[in-house]
Amino acid sequence: MYADDIRAYRPQDEQEETDRRIILEYVDRYPDTVLTRQNEYAHITSSGFVVNADATKVLMAHHNIYKVWAWTGGHADGDSDLLAVALREASEETGITHVRPLSSDIASLDILPVWGHVKRGKYVAAHQHLNVSYLLTADESDALTIREGENTGVAWLPADRLTELTNEWQMDYVYLKLLRRARALLGLE
Repeated sequence: MYADDIRAYRPQDEQEETDRRIILEYVDRYPDTVLTRQNEYAHITSSGFVVNADATKVLMAHHNIYKVWAWTGGHADGDSDLLAVALREASEETGITHVRPLSSDIASLDILPVWGHVKRGKYVAAHQHLNVSYLLTADESDALTIREGENTGVAWLPADRLTELTNEWQMDYVYLKLLRRARALLGLE
């Protein structure tokens, strides 16, 4: 069960310890809605940080709403298999077909704020994503495809310029820690 996986996760710093505690409190308090967007205050999402074979590139999509390069991921929408959600979202948002986990373990827990916005003509109020991240790898030779309605571009960005290109300062910490963790799993750090 996803809640057991979150409980088993060993935070690597104070931010993750705090976010893990809050996520688990929310899971316990709202067990019937935390996996769905019915919970308008906060809900579980799952992201995949996708690297190439030697972690010199990171697969990103240019997000329609926020107009920035961002990792792949999305809402659980009731699916408690969060690794499957991360894999599915990576494929759907980029077109890649040869994607697999570097590990089936959770790579990071982060509470991510979402500003109010309009999606498909409907206003979505500001809320929190209780995000569970996984480290994924994909074949660079896979054809990349834009997913209309979600992104305007898909590309392998050079890892050594990642935060410069993503231009989303509040995500720098998350992206850099995941890049370090991916490289460690690949035996590169």
